[in-house]
Amino acid sequence: MTLTEKRNSLLERLRELPSCAVAFSGGVDSAVVAMAAHLALGEKAVAVTGVSASLAAGELEDARRLAGLIGIRHVALQTEEFASPDYVRNAPDRCYHCKTELYTQMEGVAERLDVAAMINGANADDRGDWRPGMKAASEHAVLSPLAECGFTKADVRELAAHWDLPVADKPAAPCLSSRVAYGEDVTPERLHMIDQAERFLRDLGLREVRVRYHRGDLARLEVPAGAFETLIHEQTRASLIARLREIGFKFITLDLEGFRSGSLNALHEKSLVQIQVPKPPLRGSKE
Repeated sequence: MTLTEKRNSLLERLRELPSCAVAFSGGVDSAVVAMAAHLALGEKAVAVTGVSASLAAGELEDARRLAGLIGIRHVALQTEEFASPDYVRNAPDRCYHCKTELYTQMEGVAERLDVAAMINGANADDRGDWRPGMKAASEHAVLSPLAECGFTKADVRELAAHWDLPVADKPAAPCLSSRVAYGEDVTPERLHMIDQAERFLRDLGLREVRVRYHRGDLARLEVPAGAFETLIHEQTRASLIARLREIGFKFITLDLEGFRSGSLNALHEKSLVQIQVPKPPLRGSKE
């Protein structure tokens, strides 16, 4: 299918819904879905952003501005994933518990606003990756219209550019909790450290950065290989070390493999294959 055919298929799919709530992070995937939902359903579509310590500074404000640009109604809700021991302990199924909390909260919003369906921005390429959050989506009847219509990540960015969305070339920005090595507790304090460190790196002019948290307050910096020379320049290196130690990191390392999404998944590939995620009891059951 051409991109035009996929776009038309997406709009037709969304027009089948009486109304919808979009899980809206403000990234390119959710922006394209929100735009499509607004074009297809108008005021019957609403964008919902979950807010917690796992959201990087400035992301909520960016999401609000983007929703305003699209013209879709926007709701921000406070999620409580840190109240779940299963989330905090940070096993490879952490995202399942996070998305379960988000979709449970969204169900409440959908009920209050009389919205018929919930949708997310998962695309066809996500089906081949480790995505425990997709299990939560299935359990909460969340639809993935991009995936249904065959959109790849490249298609999504192309359509975002066609619609002049400002996030068309925005680097992927998964939640801050994804930076914490599996088995290390996810805490608001550690996420704040990561957020501050990544902001410092972006202030140096880097667009794609990850600060991975490992045991012992160790920071593993992932940046494009072309940026290595910048970071090891004597003055920059000294200021980087000083700032990250001020933030709370005791050890600072530069990953020589460079920036890559999902590196923690690669490090724990065997455990990801073996993990079994229990299905939670249905609401109202006696289990």
